[in-house]
Amino acid sequence: MRIAAKSAGPGEAEEEPGRAGGRTAGAAERAKRADFTDVRANNLGFVLRQVRAEGRCSRADLAAKTGLNKATVSSLVAELIERRVLRESGSVIGNIGRPAVLLSVDTGYYASLGVEVNVDYMTLVAVDLAGNRLLSWRRAHDGAHATPGKSVSALAGLAKRAVDRMDSEGRQILGLAVAVPGMIDNDGVVQRAPMLGWSDFDLTGRLRQAMRDPKYAVTADNDANLGAVAEQRFGSWAGVSNMIYLTGEIGLGAGLIVDGELRRGATGFAGEIGNLLIEVDGRVGRVEDFAGIRAVLDELSESDDIAGTEVEAEVEDIVTRARAEEPRVVAALERIGRCLGAGIALAVDLLNPEAVVLGGHYQALSPWIGPAAETELAARTHASGAGGAEIVVSALGHEAPALGAATGILNDIDAGLMPTPLGR
Repeated sequence: MRIAAKSAGPGEAEEEPGRAGGRTAGAAERAKRADFTDVRANNLGFVLRQVRAEGRCSRADLAAKTGLNKATVSSLVAELIERRVLRESGSVIGNIGRPAVLLSVDTGYYASLGVEVNVDYMTLVAVDLAGNRLLSWRRAHDGAHATPGKSVSALAGLAKRAVDRMDSEGRQILGLAVAVPGMIDNDGVVQRAPMLGWSDFDLTGRLRQAMRDPKYAVTADNDANLGAVAEQRFGSWAGVSNMIYLTGEIGLGAGLIVDGELRRGATGFAGEIGNLLIEVDGRVGRVEDFAGIRAVLDELSESDDIAGTEVEAEVEDIVTRARAEEPRVVAALERIGRCLGAGIALAVDLLNPEAVVLGGHYQALSPWIGPAAETELAARTHASGAGGAEIVVSALGHEAPALGAATGILNDIDAGLMPTPLGR
């Protein structure tokens, strides 16, 4: 799809010259209607994104900034208002004294929900159409030892509470997306989530059943993918076109933003950086085994048996000891940082990102792991200056995958997949 160079006014067809040649009249007409639908959806998203970027603007501003004619802008805005996506929000006096009605994103009607399930917690985030957080809940969950059915029950219970809250505020749910630390195919089936003990598990089907087949979409994706979505929209490197997001939980995965788009691969399994082989100090092994959070705990935790819900407390204890400059802890974290940098170097040579974002528990450990990773990255990458890539720390923390799950729904709307208010 593309933005039409010149949009038609009300009642006119939007055409692409030459598209109908060689077809029957009926086929040409059907194709023209399909093209018009695509172009209009694209233009709806275009106008919404422009309003979002500006904060508030008038119809005349939109016509000037988008290049669409005034009649088309008026038609698009009318539909967006009817769909409760935009709203009129005040006016200003124009250059010739006439008040111009201002438009803004309607933040009062819709909500999208994102949930992350991990080995030691569940997080739920609800956002409005502007991405403002309506809810942000976190609860302990021993996902490492819970059965898949028990985890689904916990997910459904948490989601139902959020749905009830949104319903009490008069909000319509756009969708529910779940972030999982594992390999998830395009049908929402968890092929492998070893940290949770899941295999060939139809998460979305089971969750829909537990929630009694809700009217909105229920989807699932890898936690690293969704963390990358959140970082691209809300993080300190928001809007960057090429980025790698590292989860930094018990498992180690990567979300890949390439040329401005999330890349899942042919079947949804891209980004398994933890399985790359590296060699550091004569040892050869997987990045996750040398530099994942499990490796940190195995080497530095003073507890012999860490329950799933104790991971964060153990990481906090390690941070406390590192701040106290305990030599063994500092040396181990720096070595782990070097191993992480070796893995990052492989990904940087392959993808040439502008930023590599450290998420999850890496955020707390970054004062010791980060500098060592940067040094190793600079030493190992083929391009000078690591090809311009920087290792940065997430500002979103553990909330990123759940926020990205909710944000992905907003991205669909920005692309022109407009919601319909209930009752229409």
